[in-house]
Amino acid sequence: MRNWQVERRKRTRHLIELGGLVVKAGIVDLTGDDRAMIYGALIWIADKLNSEDQERARELWAGKGKEAFAAEQETRTPTTSHIQHDRA
Repeated sequence: MRNWQVERRKRTRHLIELGGLVVKAGIVDLTGDDRAMIYGALIWIADKLNSEDQERARELWAGKGKEAFAAEQETRTPTTSHIQHDRA
């Protein structure tokens, strides 16, 4: 496979993953799939990240994202705390 094809596939995968985050966050459903509204919200985020409040926004949003990923991982990972092991 040619290098440009590999790079194109990497870029495509990256874009799909980013779109998946938009869906996972519920943005598509909450906006009724209104692309102008979603784009406007993303522009607002970019403006916030270019403002004097950028550090606070980064900390807040990164924290919320990490909590959400951790909560999702918890629901996916089966726990063994409820399983009793026979002790002979």
